[in-house]
Amino acid sequence: MKRGELYRVQKPSSRDPKKFRAFVIVSRQILIDSRFSTVICAPIYSSYDGLSTQVPVGIEEGLKHDSSIHCDELISLPKSFLTNYIGSLTEQRMADLDRALTIALDLDDVTA
Repeated sequence: MKRGELYRVQKPSSRDPKKFRAFVIVSRQILIDSRFSTVICAPIYSSYDGLSTQVPVGIEEGLKHDSSIHCDELISLPKSFLTNYIGSLTEQRMADLDRALTIALDLDDVTA
């Protein structure tokens, strides 16, 4: 399991109308590799509104159609939910994701 990987999750919440929802892992790798049972993920929707907090993704990442990662809707999911691997983000898409997360969380551009 790595940062930037996409997974299809069955009914992640009771409020989600979809039977399955794709998510991308956004947690830092040290947390993913730890014994902590959850990771932070961003949902993927088929809509793209052109917001600076959305990252377009599609077939290249293993999805069935063009979609977008919505960084304004982060959620903590149990690692045990992330079993249906779809694909992973390219280096360029990871840079786009980092930029969108920085905007969504109103962070200064910092290096850790």
